[in-house]
Amino acid sequence: MNAATEPSATRPFAAFEWMLAGRYLRARRRETFISIIAGFSFIGIMLGVATLIIVMAVMNGFRGELISKILGINGHLLVQPMDSPLDDYDAVASRLESVPGVRFAMPFVEGQGLVSGPAGAFGALVRGVTQHDLDRLPLVSRKLVAGSLDNFDKAGGIAIGSRMARSLGVVVGDTVTLITPRGSVTPMGVTPRIKGYKVVAIFEIGMSEYDSTIAFLPFPEAQLYFNKDGQATAIDVFLDDPDAISGMRETIEEAAGRPCFVTDWRQRNTTFFSALEVERNVMFLILTLIVIVAALNIISGLTMLVKDKSHDIAILRTMGATRGAVLRIFMITGASIGTFGTFAGLLLGYIVCLNIESIRQFISWVTRTELFSPELYFLSKMPADMNAGETFSVVLMALVLSFLATLYPAWRAARLDPVEALRYE
Repeated sequence: MNAATEPSATRPFAAFEWMLAGRYLRARRRETFISIIAGFSFIGIMLGVATLIIVMAVMNGFRGELISKILGINGHLLVQPMDSPLDDYDAVASRLESVPGVRFAMPFVEGQGLVSGPAGAFGALVRGVTQHDLDRLPLVSRKLVAGSLDNFDKAGGIAIGSRMARSLGVVVGDTVTLITPRGSVTPMGVTPRIKGYKVVAIFEIGMSEYDSTIAFLPFPEAQLYFNKDGQATAIDVFLDDPDAISGMRETIEEAAGRPCFVTDWRQRNTTFFSALEVERNVMFLILTLIVIVAALNIISGLTMLVKDKSHDIAILRTMGATRGAVLRIFMITGASIGTFGTFAGLLLGYIVCLNIESIRQFISWVTRTELFSPELYFLSKMPADMNAGETFSVVLMALVLSFLATLYPAWRAARLDPVEALRYE
């Protein structure tokens, strides 16, 4: 058909184009195979989008929970003394707390020891803090499962994590023995220091590493126990915005008013969070392949549909349908599969993310296995945090891939010569 006989163009995306596209989406008996391919394309895109959203949400939740747990116990910036012991910790902490953007500064005494109880002995990181500072750590003070921190400074007891308590076989009121190799200095050398402490509180942070290894002593008691009389090991600085550490380092160093070495939470956990970021990016690339494969199925399904409908296309062209109208009909057909699949995947992913912990518990119950072991993954519950920007990117990517997959088959349909298609009819 030459340009002179080319029918006049119809309004783009007219009602008849949508009607024909809808009819092509509904399979008839002799088009069962094409319908199966379209169904697989729909399911593939739905599962691909849902899997991407779920995995990204779990990775975000995992990272967010770890950061909240790590920063709930450790400061955003750690100020350590240089050249001389930190014996002016109260004055330094006061100067640091006067810096804009600093929530509070917490001096502490830290040492390692062996905690033993009726059920065994385990290594522990022992921190000496005041009751006032411990109350400012809601991850500890508001996560008590037994006991109380009232009168913690004068009680002379110890607060331990729930996993440590279970491993030691102790409850509140029992006595645990704390052993450190750096004890008293005698003429015979340094002897280990052994002392019993009553368990006054048991907390559960929700991060297995902390619940099984961290113990808190009153600040003066820790000074005596670790031979730090009148000194602190370091000062934890907590900021209003944890991500503002880059612009705060120099200010903190100046406010300290003494030689000090300042490190931030990213430096102390750089390997861990770098590994998480690499894993997250690799998972995104791998799971994107699912969506790409589903989009390729749209190409194959539409190509077969165009070949099967070549007679109908020829009749449409002779009745006045333009090449643009034919192009749009098959683009609507293919894009509909991708669009409905994408939003079905979004809905599925959203539902799964809302119930991720219940689903994990159900699968663990069915398979009778520990699906999300706290010892391996640090957290006691599986988190999921859907990021609006990432979710939008996944949906947009799936829609673009689905749209691009329709272009070639639709172009083939529009280029079909009605004379050739009807020659042998």
